[in-house]
Amino acid sequence: MGRKVVGLLSKDKGLKLCGAVEAPGNHLLGKDVGEVAGIGPLGVPITDSLQASKGLLIDFTTPNAALDHLQYCVGKGLPIVIGTTGFSPKEERRIKELGPQIPCLVSPNMSVGVNVLFGLMERVSQLLGSDWDIEIVEAHHRFKGDSPSGTAKRLAEILAQHTGGRPIQGRKGRRGEGEIGVHSIRAGDIVGEHTVIFGGLGERLEFTHRAHSRDCFARGALLAAKFVAKAPNGLYTMADVLKL
Repeated sequence: MGRKVVGLLSKDKGLKLCGAVEAPGNHLLGKDVGEVAGIGPLGVPITDSLQASKGLLIDFTTPNAALDHLQYCVGKGLPIVIGTTGFSPKEERRIKELGPQIPCLVSPNMSVGVNVLFGLMERVSQLLGSDWDIEIVEAHHRFKGDSPSGTAKRLAEILAQHTGGRPIQGRKGRRGEGEIGVHSIRAGDIVGEHTVIFGGLGERLEFTHRAHSRDCFARGALLAAKFVAKAPNGLYTMADVLKL
């Protein structure tokens, strides 16, 4: 994701890349981030610590690192966009405590299409009610660190809120009343696919989003960056950016 963000950001006249951060000990430290991203030198070396005192931060890292970066931005008064997933309930509570102190946008998926899907699920679940069975199937590459995906968890939360259903991960044995099954596939280099299945008696309704490349996530992150750069302090989502 870092490479994708750098590549698209370098072509965006409304944004300027000022720094790039990797984990301590990473083999890319000291290299020019433009060369690493495959777009040629940008004069910005990759470092292992944040040094920014102005601008904003786009974070696609790990939960621990993202929380450290959020704390840093709060201390410096810098806006932040967090696209990292896999936060524990305790970490999510910490984000809710710190985030409103600065312009902070957090989303489990930066894709415009997926966030439109979030909005659609609210409306569809209200229309269909609790009589329809709901299943969520998500697929990602073998290297993804969390399961189910943050996007699938958010879909389940939305659907549970509007139907009274109960999200469960996977399934064994007979389906329980009101269960919203969340199923994960990890294989090869799948970028990201999410399908929500509404099953009625004699009919089925499906909604699917497929990411063909990570460009869609990077484009969304840049939209989010432009949003928080002008936003007052507060905790935001992509729904605020897209006015959904």
